[in-house]
Amino acid sequence: MRRAGSCSSLLLLAAALLTQACGTPSTTRVVQTITISPSQADAQNYPGGKVPFTATGYYNTMPSPITPQQATWGACFQGGITASVTVTASGVAQCAAGAAGTFTVWAYDMNASGATCNAVTACGGGCGRVTGTAQLTCP
Repeated sequence: MRRAGSCSSLLLLAAALLTQACGTPSTTRVVQTITISPSQADAQNYPGGKVPFTATGYYNTMPSPITPQQATWGACFQGGITASVTVTASGVAQCAAGAAGTFTVWAYDMNASGATCNAVTACGGGCGRVTGTAQLTCP
């Protein structure tokens, strides 16, 4: 009888170790930083003034990094909303007719909690979002 108890204990210990080794990761996989490439671009150096930006996400667990990072894209000027630059859902930015100056192109990943957010800034920040930025010069 004593032997059966020892075997049961060993089996429970082995099962616990296997569960830890093969089970669900103990941390949620979240993006920690996002970078955008190129970090600076001049629209006049690209065909039709269309600049393809690419976001890369760096995560707390593997696989990391991820390129292209799925992201929400936009542009701002001096921290405010702008209509002088448009950015497609795939990260291609273009200056509007008559736009001049250096604008911020941004990409952010949705917050890990999935909570609704009503406080996103003009430059893609807020609500714990992870945002990457680059600079676009319009002629």
